[in-house]
Amino acid sequence: MSQSLDLLDPDAYARDGYPWQAWAELRRHHPVSKRRHGESGEYWAIVRHGDVVAISRRPHEFLSAPRLNMPPRRVRPGQSADFLPETIITMDPPRHAAYRALTSRHFTPRALSAFEPRIAALAGEIVSRALERFGDGREFDFVDEVSARLPLAVIMELLGVPRADWETLLRLANQTVGAGDPEYNAGGDVSTEVARAATKTIFEHYASYIAERRARPRDDLMSVLVQVELGGRRLEDHEVLGYCFLLTAAGNETTRNATSGGMLALLEHPAQLARLRAERGWLRGADEIVRWVSPIIHFCRTATSDAEVGGECIRAGETVTLFYPSAARDESAFASPESFDVGRAPNPHVSFGIGEHYCLGARLARLELAAIVREWVTRVAEFECSRPIERLRSIVIGGIKHMPVRISPARR
Repeated sequence: MSQSLDLLDPDAYARDGYPWQAWAELRRHHPVSKRRHGESGEYWAIVRHGDVVAISRRPHEFLSAPRLNMPPRRVRPGQSADFLPETIITMDPPRHAAYRALTSRHFTPRALSAFEPRIAALAGEIVSRALERFGDGREFDFVDEVSARLPLAVIMELLGVPRADWETLLRLANQTVGAGDPEYNAGGDVSTEVARAATKTIFEHYASYIAERRARPRDDLMSVLVQVELGGRRLEDHEVLGYCFLLTAAGNETTRNATSGGMLALLEHPAQLARLRAERGWLRGADEIVRWVSPIIHFCRTATSDAEVGGECIRAGETVTLFYPSAARDESAFASPESFDVGRAPNPHVSFGIGEHYCLGARLARLELAAIVREWVTRVAEFECSRPIERLRSIVIGGIKHMPVRISPARR
């Protein structure tokens, strides 16, 4: 494979989806390869499951803070491509563990079990709404009407955001993580400018909520954040803002895209859809959907010293780029990785990360995905894509923007 092939071409992701064949060839022949990403410089492409795991488990040797993602291929002279606020995913040891611990107990299985009935109720409301509006066979966008609604509602309720602001914050989150897509960047010629503006507006919304919680705490996660102490002090506003931003952007985008991609996978694999309906293994099915879809395309790490990975010498200061979808199809880690198997066990995918930066909300995402899949496949008898899907133009999020469908309700 040519070393000049750009594995981070947003137009290719929008047009063709993931470069599965290219990743497979790299896993076989060049599992650790140095590549160039336009004007943004060189990086090491890490495509094997074992290497992704090994790097992720060495957070002192491969840092997140210097660069979380490869930037756009074009950045104006003097303009930084780093526009996201500091969050726990951009922190390194020992700060990362300290900040993560502030809320981790709210995302444990025991803590989330109390919220699980509410997740199920919200999923039921969303599917009921879709059936009432489109059960007559009219076409609608599954992403807008179903996929985007549950993660938004769950995160907003956890944080205590007024319902009137939910849609605005979702639109702004889209502009932040999908700023490279013409549909979301509102005609901006440089995606980082759009993302900065959207992030600023998100912060303005949350700043007002934070001020309210400092004056009058409530029973929500935002109130926890303004009252919790770190090293004998309460968090400053920018620290709370970083947390809220992460939950809004990451909590919405990844679960939404896993839902859309998962339903598409079930459509394309009718035997697995029938099996899921029969066996009702919702959480296991949700986990396979996450592996199959793998909605995060890449994250980066920066080497602190010379290190050997996959037989190659990574020099101090060099960037390694972890391609999670490729790791999810690695033949050395999975039996029949090219098969969509809703009963797959074991399923050691790393689509939620692994090690120090394992996704804080992984359990929550699984519960959301299991709930919406359960409601959909048990209450919708038939569904089909009525027109081709449209994919997001992004090198970070592998997402479906639009998925036109038609449905018919199940007989009760």
